[in-house]
Amino acid sequence: VQLVESGGGFVQPGGSLRLACAASGFSLDYYAIGWFRRAPGKEREGVSCISTSDGTDYYEDPVKGRFTIVRDNAKNTVYLQMNSLIPEDTAVYCCAADRTFPTTAYAYWGQGTLVTVSS
Repeated sequence: VQLVESGGGFVQPGGSLRLACAASGFSLDYYAIGWFRRAPGKEREGVSCISTSDGTDYYEDPVKGRFTIVRDNAKNTVYLQMNSLIPEDTAVYCCAADRTFPTTAYAYWGQGTLVTVSS
């Protein structure tokens, strides 16, 4: 059972990135997915999450209207499309999976991918 994030990198303010959370060893069809981030010197915070069946999604206030979480069950991957990036979005982003939605205790976690927003 493994979650692997990809898509991080360096981008200028106002730019976009698409992060991917790919699962191996299990099907994401039955798991809710959450995206989290940890900025330098700060605690980890939730960013967005999506349910299994009806695709109900949720966004934290700092990213509402800029980020979109999308599930692609055929690819066993969940994406986080990030637009209009600002320096405050700089962080290590990681995804997590759990059979329960909503939840604050995800069972499986990825290692994370670094996003740096800077001019």
